[in-house]
Amino acid sequence: MRVVTTRVAESLPTEPPLSEPAAEAWIPRTCFKKGPPGRTGVELEFLVAGPGPDGLAAHFPQHRYPQLIDTLTGGPESLDGRVTVEPGGQVELSSRPANLSRTIDTVHRDMSLLRRRARAGGARLVGLGVDPIRRPRRITAERRYLAMEQYFRPWGPAGPAMMCSTASVQVNVEATTTGSGLAGRWDLLHAIGPALVAAFANSPRRGGLPTGYKSSRQAIWLRLDPARTGGPPRRPGEDPVTAWTRWALDAPTMLIRRDGADWSAPRGLSFRGWIRHGRGAVPDRPPPTTDDLAYHLTTLFPPVRPRGHLEVRYLDAQPGCWWIVPTAVIATLLDDPVAADRALAACAPVRDRWMAAARFGPADPSLGRAATEVLSAAADGLRRDPGTIRFADQVEGFLRRWTLRGRSPADDPPGSVAAEPACDEVAALGEGTG
Repeated sequence: MRVVTTRVAESLPTEPPLSEPAAEAWIPRTCFKKGPPGRTGVELEFLVAGPGPDGLAAHFPQHRYPQLIDTLTGGPESLDGRVTVEPGGQVELSSRPANLSRTIDTVHRDMSLLRRRARAGGARLVGLGVDPIRRPRRITAERRYLAMEQYFRPWGPAGPAMMCSTASVQVNVEATTTGSGLAGRWDLLHAIGPALVAAFANSPRRGGLPTGYKSSRQAIWLRLDPARTGGPPRRPGEDPVTAWTRWALDAPTMLIRRDGADWSAPRGLSFRGWIRHGRGAVPDRPPPTTDDLAYHLTTLFPPVRPRGHLEVRYLDAQPGCWWIVPTAVIATLLDDPVAADRALAACAPVRDRWMAAARFGPADPSLGRAATEVLSAAADGLRRDPGTIRFADQVEGFLRRWTLRGRSPADDPPGSVAAEPACDEVAALGEGTG
């Protein structure tokens, strides 16, 4: 397996310039592909800590990262997924898409290997949404992240914290299959967002102190540039594809790739503006190409990002193997119409309460009720499918341990992060792949 530190190329484009109509046609067919139904992928990010109880007291030594990554990806058993490293040293495992049961089994196996190998390399992979103690530290000098850091400076410490101190569970689902399926899936993923942010909140501390938020990670995202993190508002009668295309082209250009070290973009220049004005807007670069547009889309960070599939980005990293629960919940709600209708009805009163979800988690009565109903609906949906029934106990175990008590993983004692939760705290996975 080849390990990379970023998923986007740094080479300059060689294509002809892009027209505005061509861009408006390219985005829908690239960002919203009609994949086969029922496929799910997952991306798990983890903070890297030292091996002992005080492993989060200091950053894992930067010079040891190459050896650590070799240890994580080496050995006689190969990983099915791909390992990458985020700018602050967070380790990410990205799975291939498959049916829910196969994806969970495969990722569970990969994570068991990674955790054992991390220990052999003198490290632990910690499932927390935000580093609770250490200050942000960037370990890469890639021009992308230098430009990103510069772009986010007007938003103060939220930029470095987002880049270098946060970790998440990202669930990937197919965008659509036929007809109006996309709009329903898009609306559902946004409607259930605050309830799921509350249920899976797992980042209550920064700098060694409580932040006043159960999901400090979500609060950090909400403090950043809303033109690229807030998601596209839809005009009356507008479908998600049209709204996303308009929003993406009107979003500020974060960076412009050049031969030199300076990748900064003129402040306030939208990608649409760069297309229209070309060298009049950016004199030292040829006009943008399709490759530039594809790169621009990687710098947009809404709660749900279309990348051919739909990438759900609003969940904190989870302790131990509890990542299985949000993965199963989201996949089931999208594939079980009865569960989806229950979840939509439950979330109607809270669908816009993103900041309240970040601050209070399920301790907020309305969010707690919505989160309970969403997870209960998903558990019932899992039991209706013989291929996924074995995951229903895990969702109900999460409910009993946290949600029904008005709690989330953020409410566990701070010292509990020193001991990595064992996967046997989650109900047994079983053997079959469904």
